[in-house]
Amino acid sequence: MAKEKDLTGRRFGMLTVTGRTEEKKDRYRVWQCRCDCGGEILADTKRLSRGTITNCGCVPKKSARNGSIAEDLTGRQFGNLTVLHRVKNHKGRTCWQCRCSCGGKHIASAHDLKCGKVKSCGCLRHQKEQGIRDLTGQQFGRLTVLYHTRGRDRKGSVMWHCRCSCGRELEVSEDGLVHGNYRSCGCLKQEVQQQIVTRLTKVDDTCVEWLEKRKHRKDNTSGFRGLCLRKDGRYRVTIGFKKQRFYVGTFRDFDDAVKARLEAEELIHGGFLKAYYQWKEQGEKEPLIFEVKKENGEFQVHSNIII
Repeated sequence: MAKEKDLTGRRFGMLTVTGRTEEKKDRYRVWQCRCDCGGEILADTKRLSRGTITNCGCVPKKSARNGSIAEDLTGRQFGNLTVLHRVKNHKGRTCWQCRCSCGGKHIASAHDLKCGKVKSCGCLRHQKEQGIRDLTGQQFGRLTVLYHTRGRDRKGSVMWHCRCSCGRELEVSEDGLVHGNYRSCGCLKQEVQQQIVTRLTKVDDTCVEWLEKRKHRKDNTSGFRGLCLRKDGRYRVTIGFKKQRFYVGTFRDFDDAVKARLEAEELIHGGFLKAYYQWKEQGEKEPLIFEVKKENGEFQVHSNIII
């Protein structure tokens, strides 16, 4: 299959191609173009390369002036409307089929389009009547707002149909967009998580950074990490290490439970960190071994590094 030519930056008459769109017309790529007069227009490769279109319409054909042939508005944008193709005349006026940015279609006369009487399929009027804030075309992170829907979230916020820079489309509430809760379709979060993973230091199924910066979990109900408040009012203490969870003990007093947890952290987590940095200083000549077992109710640590 022949590689598609990139027309970005090329000139065709008064038009300069500014960018590629994802649309195709009759199997030809559609391009965003800027006219020397400042206007913008969409045109496909075929019409550009053959010279069928050389301006945004600011220079009508001579035949259009005497009325024998109507001015071609195909691809031009008027408000939220993009002209698709010409349709049957109505009451002696040239009419055009248009696509609105909300996804709807609308037929309008050339006169109404060029004088600004018609700018949408009716969605703008509906937004104004419903008191809807117009976010069409605005950018929020990687999301570009396309059009509003009739949907509402549980708070009554308007749902907007958006396109992410990765190409995926989704619906997001106005509150989610304006308050910065949504910046992409989810691809940004995945990329950040992947970058974090590559920056973490994992040794023997243990993340050094997580041990160094232990934090209190939001879903913890006891008030301290590793402590679980049982129904009988006692605190069950556990500690995790190398994909295992070890039982420390059960305590009636909260302070005793915290103390036991901190002692376990110092022995296991703290011991591993000391062994890791000692292993680094020794030049990582052999694999680091740091094993934890519980024998006769006591934790036993076995390592090939002398701390």
